[in-house]
Amino acid sequence: MRPALQSRVATLLLLAITAVWGSTFFLIRDLVAYLPPVDFLAVRFAISAVVMVVVFWRPLRALTRRQVGIGAGLGVVYGLAQIFQTQGLATTPASVSGFITGTYVVLTPVFTAVLLRERVAGSTWVAVALATSGLALLSLNGLSVGVGEAITLLAAALYALHIIGLGKWSGNEIATGLSVVQMIVIAVICVLGALPDGIAMPSGLGQWASVLYMVVFASIGALWAQTWAQARLPATRVAIILTMEPVFAAFFAVWLGGEALTGRMLVGGALVLVAMYAVELLARRRPGELPAETLHHEL
Repeated sequence: MRPALQSRVATLLLLAITAVWGSTFFLIRDLVAYLPPVDFLAVRFAISAVVMVVVFWRPLRALTRRQVGIGAGLGVVYGLAQIFQTQGLATTPASVSGFITGTYVVLTPVFTAVLLRERVAGSTWVAVALATSGLALLSLNGLSVGVGEAITLLAAALYALHIIGLGKWSGNEIATGLSVVQMIVIAVICVLGALPDGIAMPSGLGQWASVLYMVVFASIGALWAQTWAQARLPATRVAIILTMEPVFAAFFAVWLGGEALTGRMLVGGALVLVAMYAVELLARRRPGELPAETLHHEL
C-alpha cells in the first residue's frame, strides 16, 4: 500500500482498538466483582499468549535476538503499566483513574521531545490540550492526590513510553512477531503478580465468554493492530487517536448501560473528536510524508 493509504488504514485500526477497549468496560466491571483484578489480568493475558504463540509461531521464530529483546522490553513496560493501573484502581475512583491514565496524551509528546529529541509541532500541542480538556470533562469529578493517584500516573507514563517505543522500533516485517513477544512477557508479569495469593479462575459460561472476547479482540487483536499501526504513524498522533477510548466507553455506557447522556459527555467527547480530526487533517496535508519513527528502524 502507498504510505498515505497505510496511514489511513492504521488510523482506522487504532480507532477500532479504542472502540473495543471502550466496549469492555462493563465486562471488566462485572468480572472484577468476582475475580481479583490481577488474577483477571493473569488469566486474560496467559490465554492470549498461548494462542498467539500457536498461531504466530513462524513470525515469532523469524525474529532476531535483538528484536526479541526489544519486544521483551516493550512487554515489560506494558505489563507493569497494566499492574500499576489495576492497583491504582483499588484506591482511586474509576473516573479519576481514567483521566490520570489519559494523561499519556500529554506525556507522549513530552517524552518524544526529551528522549528522542524530536521537534513536536505547535499544532500537536494544541490537539493535546483539546484532548486533555475533553478527557477531563468526560471522566473527572474532583481530584485528590494520594498513593493510588501516584501509581496511576506512573502507569500513564509507562503507557506513553510503550507508545513511543512501538513507534520507534516496530516495523512492517516484524509487527506480528513483536506483538507475540510482548504478549508473552505481559502474561509472565501478570501471572507473577497474581501468584502470591493464588490465581482465581472465572466461573460460569458468562464469565468465560467475557474473558474470551477480551482475549481475542481486546488483547490479541488490539496488541497486533497497535504494533502494526505504529510502524506507520508518529507516536504523538497515536496518543491522540487513542484518547477516543473514553468517548467510546461513554457511548457504550449510555447505549448498553442505561446511563444518562449529559452535557459534560457531549462537550468532552466533542473536544476529543476535534483533537483527533485536527491531527488527521494536518497529516493529510502531507500525504506522502512518512512518520519520523519509520525512517530509523535498525532491526
